Amino acid sequence: MPGTWTPDGSEPPRVSDDDIIAAIATVYDPEIPVNIYELGLIYAIDIYDDGKVKVEMTLTAPACPSAQELPEQVRDAVLLVPGVADVEVETVWDPPWDPSRMTDEARLQLNMF
Repeated sequence: MPGTWTPDGSEPPRVSDDDIIAAIATVYDPEIPVNIYELGLIYAIDIYDDGKVKVEMTLTAPACPSAQELPEQVRDAVLLVPGVADVEVETVWDPPWDPSRMTDEARLQLNMF
């Protein structure tokens, strides 16, 4: 990563999709006992060479009571991943979320089969 500086002169850790997904999976919708990744609320994750991460996410509904706190929780969780320098979380509404975006594991947890 040219131009990236660390205090000890070493290469910063490389951030992977799996690292970011694992961090996001620690965030739960307070009204649904499933993490937001399994719920299908994460639409895109972009990881840049300089350690910046952009996450596009949605909510289950525009009037979601957690509309303010969930994006902040995602940001805070991703910032804990080694090698992440900054995080931008954008809430998007298109396409609208629907239950078909949930993983099979989430459907099992919620008895939606």
